[in-house]
Amino acid sequence: MAVQLLTIDEGSAGQRIDNFLARVLKGVPKSHIYRILRSGEVRIDGGRAKPEHKLAPGQTVRVPPVRVAVRDDASPALPRDFPVLFEDAHLLVVDKPAGVAVHGGSGISHGLIEQVRAARPELRDLELVHRLDRETSGVLLLAKKRSALRRLHDELRDGATDKHYLALVDGRWRDDKRAVRAPLLKYVNGDGERRVSVSKDGQPSETVFRLLRRWPQACLLDCELLTGRTHQIRVHLLHTGHPIAGDDKYGNYEWNHELARMGLKRMFLHAARMTFTHPASGEQMTVEAPLPTALQGFSDRLDALAGESAETVGSAAVANSAKDRRPARARRGRGAP
Repeated sequence: MAVQLLTIDEGSAGQRIDNFLARVLKGVPKSHIYRILRSGEVRIDGGRAKPEHKLAPGQTVRVPPVRVAVRDDASPALPRDFPVLFEDAHLLVVDKPAGVAVHGGSGISHGLIEQVRAARPELRDLELVHRLDRETSGVLLLAKKRSALRRLHDELRDGATDKHYLALVDGRWRDDKRAVRAPLLKYVNGDGERRVSVSKDGQPSETVFRLLRRWPQACLLDCELLTGRTHQIRVHLLHTGHPIAGDDKYGNYEWNHELARMGLKRMFLHAARMTFTHPASGEQMTVEAPLPTALQGFSDRLDALAGESAETVGSAAVANSAKDRRPARARRGRGAP
């Protein structure tokens, strides 16, 4: 509840002030952080700062008194290990399961990052590099060092990473390859639930979809994110008239009910592959997460039901699509234990 005067060290240099405050003021909603920034209560060397301001070593940040809500559930996060796809002194890349939030909040006491920190207390600076929706599985990057986090955030902001997802969608997708450019706007509906929709007032957003396999009433797509907006793949696919199987927020309720009877108990969206530049070595890396057993099993069930009408369209698309924009050389992360 007192004013804090914090001096920026090398570990925090280069970080945006809004992200710095989110780390310092744990438990304070982002909306409140932006409010105190806009009001001028946060000062850097005595002056006001915009949320995107990047901190420099030696700067002094004035942090005003902020009341942090105390959670009813004050229990510490339980340690949990997740399948490791790659790890070194700078990075930890895990295969996130569906049903696990990446961080606490919105009624969730603890997420993946809190559980990993509890399991690995020696990693004092461990932070999420990016996010995945709670019901999305697959490749998730965590940085062990502030310097690695800054470099990877810069790469993500510049669109220099390749992120590919696998999605099962409703209907017969006709194009082998289709780019969807539709601006996305975040809003809160009447029930207080955060949603995203296509709107001319939204942020520019682009996804490239490649058809991999087609069944009579569904298709498997490779989805390449060229921007990284909230719920981007889910809303872009809804916009095309092909919602994702099992998506309880943007999906087809009747079709989802039918799929649940057939054995699909989750959303069929998986972060399959990510290509990025290693923040220390500068080497280009590709890390892949295999399709979870539940999703592979459901795909096999569709094959069995469809028989000869099942059609493979782009068998090499997932392996080769990164070549559209990047050289072929890449290092593959070690397999999950």
